[in-house]
Amino acid sequence: MSFKTTDLYDAHLENLQVAAPIFRDFGGKVRFHGKIVTLKAVDDNTFLKAAFETDGHGKVLVVDAAGSMRCAMMGDVMAALGASNGWEGVVIHGCIRDSAGVARVNIGVKALATTPRKTVKRNQGVPDIAVHFADVSFQPGHYLYADEDGIVISQAAIE
Repeated sequence: MSFKTTDLYDAHLENLQVAAPIFRDFGGKVRFHGKIVTLKAVDDNTFLKAAFETDGHGKVLVVDAAGSMRCAMMGDVMAALGASNGWEGVVIHGCIRDSAGVARVNIGVKALATTPRKTVKRNQGVPDIAVHFADVSFQPGHYLYADEDGIVISQAAIE
């Protein structure tokens, strides 16, 4: 599917949620879309890795890291793992690292910033719950569309 978030918004107006423009593009794909899978995890990427180890075809992982700037939720190795399992993209309300390497991976990555510090593995996180940041609610099973102009969320797939 070829789309532009601006065209999707023009066609569907307020039936879509529009995320606040707080994210930067880091992945090898700038335009991506898919069914939302959610995760709430702060400064621990154990559950993010576990999600990326599953089949991600047609899916986008949305990670609420509470806007933490303390450490990176993923780097180039994790991005490559997600891409190898078919994930379309990831939106992280937090940081990434290894941004030059992430840019070479065929996966969409939107995050707030970069930092060299990695997470501490404590096996903490909550998957598959509604998360709220960037002025929108990300519900598991809804659909996310992202490109260079931003992110829009729809309750159903847009054809």
